[in-house]
Amino acid sequence: VLIHGYPLSDAMWEYQYHDLVQAGYRVIGITLRGFGQSDKPYGKYNYDQFADDIKAVLDQLDIKDAAIGGHSMGGAIALHYVAKYDGAHINKLALFAAAAPCHTKKADYPYPFFTKEDISKWVELNNTDRPALLAAIGGYFALTPTSLPPGIGAWLGGIEMQSSPYAMEQALIALRDEDLRGDLPKIKVPTLIFNAKEDKIVSFALAEQMNKAIAGSTLVPFEKSGHALFVEEKQKFNEEFIKFLK
Repeated sequence: VLIHGYPLSDAMWEYQYHDLVQAGYRVIGITLRGFGQSDKPYGKYNYDQFADDIKAVLDQLDIKDAAIGGHSMGGAIALHYVAKYDGAHINKLALFAAAAPCHTKKADYPYPFFTKEDISKWVELNNTDRPALLAAIGGYFALTPTSLPPGIGAWLGGIEMQSSPYAMEQALIALRDEDLRGDLPKIKVPTLIFNAKEDKIVSFALAEQMNKAIAGSTLVPFEKSGHALFVEEKQKFNEEFIKFLK
């Protein structure tokens, strides 16, 4: 079960779907409310709501013993889902450059790159010049300006523009304000953590903190990518993930 990052959709997993299906797995990508081609209601866009939505899908499909993985904000949401529902439907957790346990610096938690003020500026940009927000986030997304082929960058940008402006605003506020440190001790399933050492959106130090706090978790460092490790180093990403699934 794959949960996309901000502000993408399950379409971001195109090159994971291919290899996972080839390896014999059934894959379910969930596009969160407000993003991609999912419904775009007003209302709550916090991690609790997203976890409830995942639960509704997995209940409906009667899924058993699945691995759940999420990228960036989707990683934080997958983590919260497992903690909130005590691992219902799943037996493994994968955190891909997860913006967890929090995405902004706290007085007692200096590991994230961004301050509340930084993300508040992004909220403002979303509501005045959404393409400029996507360009700002895009500037941090890959290891270098040329490490993603232009076609792949354009493809990701097209997915992002499908998101509702309201969902993008509200999810940014959740990214800014949520704190999942209390969830970390509740994770009792085998956990895989991917993070690029040079990620400019989610620091490697954050992944190291999660690795320490989640009992028995495994941290796999990526050396040749930024936050877009799922496309920048897709072969390593897919091979390591499938190894974990096996």
